[in-house]
Amino acid sequence: MNNAQESTVGLSEALLRRAAPSRAALEDLVVVPIFAVVVALVLGAAAMLATNVDLATVGRSYVALLNGSVGSVNAISETLTAAVPLTLAGLGIALGFRAGMFNIGAEGQLLIGGMAAVIAGFSFAGLPAIVHVPLVLLAGALAGGLYAAIAGWLRAATGAHEVISTIMLNLISYRLVDYLLRLDFIQREGRSDPISQSVLESAELPRLLIWLDPNLRLHAGVFLMIAAVIVINWLLFKTRLGFEFRASGENPDAARYAGMKAGLIIVLAMGLAGALAGLAGANQVSGVLGRASPGFSAGIGFDAIAVALLGRSHPWGVLLAGLLFGALEAGGRQMQVEAGVSIDLIGIIQALIIVFIAAPLLVRTLFPWGFRKAERAEREE
Repeated sequence: MNNAQESTVGLSEALLRRAAPSRAALEDLVVVPIFAVVVALVLGAAAMLATNVDLATVGRSYVALLNGSVGSVNAISETLTAAVPLTLAGLGIALGFRAGMFNIGAEGQLLIGGMAAVIAGFSFAGLPAIVHVPLVLLAGALAGGLYAAIAGWLRAATGAHEVISTIMLNLISYRLVDYLLRLDFIQREGRSDPISQSVLESAELPRLLIWLDPNLRLHAGVFLMIAAVIVINWLLFKTRLGFEFRASGENPDAARYAGMKAGLIIVLAMGLAGALAGLAGANQVSGVLGRASPGFSAGIGFDAIAVALLGRSHPWGVLLAGLLFGALEAGGRQMQVEAGVSIDLIGIIQALIIVFIAAPLLVRTLFPWGFRKAERAEREE
């Protein structure tokens, strides 16, 4: 084997090692988020104490948070309902991270996907649910994917940074939704405010627990969430395209040298990321809201960035992070009612989690004993 061939083999092995984390790295992906959540909860309690909330109320707040997230069938239903769009959009952002792109346009992609889904949801009367529901989901995914692909194309063709382009596309999506909601064929008849027609019953994601309680909102989107996690995990770690995504994200120059088409990878990664965010939007309008109105995304696209960070851009990690943030959202409402603590505290806790996830060295310093196993594995390698 000549020097050039040896160099190519060495490059391929290096790319594979970087794109497929070691056991020690995988342990780090689990340990850091756990400690980040614990520290965030402790500091959240400290923040309440600093605002003249007594210790007993702090205790009641966290008990209410737990009860409101997993303390009953209704609580679990609300947690899973909130987790579905967060996980779907978080998967899209994580996919972008893996491909080396900071996609912060999930909010706009979710809005555009949701609008396409709601139009498909009320426009095809007479379709059976087995056809209409997939059509609605497909419309949302396609619209979100195409909208995100604009930023990917701009990056590949002109070098425009995706952070700037996705911010601009987010802003455009807000005004575009406002415009669309006032069109005669979309706006609900007899209404002067910007609100869409309701999706048809055949386009609604079926609710799963109405036999137990008609008020339980958990719907079939939870199966969509699990399927998306499985598919994205397979795509990233079992396919050539997924390897190219990860290799390009780790070292774009080396990936190009290895013969990978960087421009195509960028557009595909952004398109798939947007499709997942659009799927989250379709989930909201067909499974929860039943219609579209200004701001129907409720900031899910931005919260999904935190979900992707907490999940360390791994599909199963994103699922766990989505469930955690869904629990925080559902439990936060209960905490506000029972303990009288502002729901803004949940935002503080989420922000603290992001801070510690973004600073793993700080977590290692605070909890050195929690990383001995990982460090030992690193030495063995």
